[in-house]
Amino acid sequence: MIQVIVKMKEETITGFHIEGHSGYAKSGSDIICSAISALAINCVNSIEELTQDKFSVDSDEQRGMIDFQLTGAISKESQLLLKSLILGVKEISKTYGSQYVTLINR
Repeated sequence: MIQVIVKMKEETITGFHIEGHSGYAKSGSDIICSAISALAINCVNSIEELTQDKFSVDSDEQRGMIDFQLTGAISKESQLLLKSLILGVKEISKTYGSQYVTLINR
């Protein structure tokens, strides 16, 4: 199962941690893992290209892990991009089931 943890400070999204493999299909054919990865990578790349916000990011392909943390001032643009990531994850979980993807706010 893929676990998506949304990092929060009061009402502000400060980052996310994604880890695991969905188990929907074998590696290389798993559309859920691919979709979650694409959403996360696009979010990070968009924040890097479209905002001035500073962040740290770490990943481990074997564990299916991406850890993203905003490290300074947080713009409205970054919040919108992070909310878009969360919306995409929610839709994938609703479509395919929470046995493959779970979303947790912390």
